[in-house]
Amino acid sequence: MRRRDIITFLGITAAWPLAAHAQQPSMPVIGFLSGASPDGHAHRVASFREGLKEAGYVEGRNVAIEFRWAEGRYDLLPHLAAELVDRRVAVLVATGGSASAKAAKDATSAIPVVFTAGGDPVGLGLVSSLNRPGGNVTGVALLTAELAVKRFEVLRELIPGARIVGVLAKPDSATGERDARAIQAAATEQGVPIHIVRASGEADFEAAFGTLVEAGVGALLVGSDAFFESRRAHLLGLAARHALPAIYDTRDYVEAGGLASYGTDFDRAYHQAGVYAGRILGGTKPAELPVVQLSDIELVVNLKTAKALGLTIPQSLLARADEVIE
Repeated sequence: MRRRDIITFLGITAAWPLAAHAQQPSMPVIGFLSGASPDGHAHRVASFREGLKEAGYVEGRNVAIEFRWAEGRYDLLPHLAAELVDRRVAVLVATGGSASAKAAKDATSAIPVVFTAGGDPVGLGLVSSLNRPGGNVTGVALLTAELAVKRFEVLRELIPGARIVGVLAKPDSATGERDARAIQAAATEQGVPIHIVRASGEADFEAAFGTLVEAGVGALLVGSDAFFESRRAHLLGLAARHALPAIYDTRDYVEAGGLASYGTDFDRAYHQAGVYAGRILGGTKPAELPVVQLSDIELVVNLKTAKALGLTIPQSLLARADEVIE
């Protein structure tokens, strides 16, 4: 064989592995959109990955995940959702509030969307019905409005001597305003004075707590919102500084030093979202996956925080608690 033919032959054979590699199917990508912050959400993302694994998908092995975090700035969600759509992800997972779910649905009618959202998915316009979602969207529905009123009642039982109950709400959140209205209606019916303050951003927290203290609030309900949860260290610090007993929507606050929480098991919701994302990657259509409604509620109480506040938790409440942190 001539030298020129040998060089050509070697060049062709060297190119074979590259050509074979290029022809292999690329790894599917999941777009993960959240209205929250990555700080403090590692355990929920871990639950999501566990759900994916249960459906046969492991990040880095046979699926990739691209994350987009709005960190409480809901106005960024449409842009972040559009980025993931342009990336041509195989599935778009929307978490961290109903605003994420709506942004994902508005961004695409072709890419499958899996959401975790509070409230009524039908009322929010996400799906046609719970059992038969239709279209490209399905997911996990969390109890929120019903729990806001129940959380208010638990707080009153927790702090029976509170003359005025405070509520911290986020004004640009549909869920926050809805919860505030529901609590206001319940308080009016029960003859309990409440004082609602609103915080659009973290810079508003100091003034909001100052207003609550000036109003003589004896107990506080922090609204269910991904933005508040992303800033929970700041909120917990202010509650401790003002010796203001507060109830929250997730156990994460209580594990970090908050007094009590009453709400949905969010880890389970993220796990289910992972299962659904995996099933869709496996070929199941979103329209064939009914919206999962989570009704498991947990009450968590921190006795160490109660002691620091000089509070005695009623035994009736401790008996009902799913977990008591000592």
